Amino acid sequence: MTLPEILSNETLRQREFPVAQQSVYLAHAGVSPLPRRVAEAIHQYATECTGGDQETGPAATRIHETRVLAARLLRARPEEIALVGPTSLGLSLVAAGIKTAPGQNVLIHFDDYPSNVYPWMALAERGVDVRFLPVREFGCIRVEDVLAQVDGQTRLVALASAHFLSGWRLALATLGRELRERGILFCVDGIQTLGAFPTTVEHVDFLAADAHKWLLGPCGAGILYVRRELQEQLRPFALGWHNVRCPGFVAQAAIEFQPDARRYEAGTHNLLGVVGLHAALRLIEELGVESTAAELTAKRRRLVGALQSRGYSVLNPEPPPGRESGITSAWREGADLAPVQARLAEARILVSLRTDRAGRNYLRFSPHAYNTDAELDRALALL
Repeated sequence: MTLPEILSNETLRQREFPVAQQSVYLAHAGVSPLPRRVAEAIHQYATECTGGDQETGPAATRIHETRVLAARLLRARPEEIALVGPTSLGLSLVAAGIKTAPGQNVLIHFDDYPSNVYPWMALAERGVDVRFLPVREFGCIRVEDVLAQVDGQTRLVALASAHFLSGWRLALATLGRELRERGILFCVDGIQTLGAFPTTVEHVDFLAADAHKWLLGPCGAGILYVRRELQEQLRPFALGWHNVRCPGFVAQAAIEFQPDARRYEAGTHNLLGVVGLHAALRLIEELGVESTAAELTAKRRRLVGALQSRGYSVLNPEPPPGRESGITSAWREGADLAPVQARLAEARILVSLRTDRAGRNYLRFSPHAYNTDAELDRALALL
């Protein structure tokens, strides 16, 4: 199944993405609806679980296969993938587990999504200087802005692969190379691009992303990437039967962690989530991330021009090549957009309402590649 086939065959599109039968869903940067095959995989597994042990049978093989699929998407190795669930948990594992010394600093973006702010702010309790990155435009982070703020005491930089409001996509490879040359660790919240745009980790040390946005998977079924060479340095803060050696389920005198990223999986997996993530990753691979990215870029251009022609201002309206994402946020000066969002919802057109630190609210459009131009035009016409 290819994207052109989906977009040219309405019967196929509505079968594979049942949400399209009842609404125009343009809020994938929030929580996505499940595709048919993901829901069916979860249902089939749940049904099988009524007859016996949940951890035996297909679930056991799905765990390994999911690591392989996630690694392939990230251009990583399966032994670098932990199945830990929410992005917030993955980022917290890194923040709590990384060794720091008083006087060192970490650099973050204070106007990032809170999941990528609070875990790092907590490092101040360990004597770490938590620095907030100044930017020239809201939500637009350039490599030169970051490099101007790091120094010989910078331990780690933590940023998002794309800003949740501006949609500005970070130059991961360029920034990652520069930070690695300086001996600075690089942690990425990848949830707003993984599955939608190429998001690879050749120059990243840590990355966390849940499945419930662009990956089209279930909530709480995300991944954590930890570069193999850093796993001995990143100590898990949660310990249990799964990540610490306990032959025959008998506790040992010494704590000996699993030799790979499984050391961050303290206990039983969210197997319903893993099965859904497995199906979602297979779907994303089948559609092709490059094709998805091209489709989303074209949709963003269409939205930006149409919104501006209707009197809306758009965050990051003309990003440089490679800095665009699937997010388009728009506002009207002095306008309360909550009633607009509510009226769109009444017409079964679902967009997100988000607010910045100054209290300005935005309509955030985040279509996925399976959304049609006709659906976008329907939403825009109602504005």
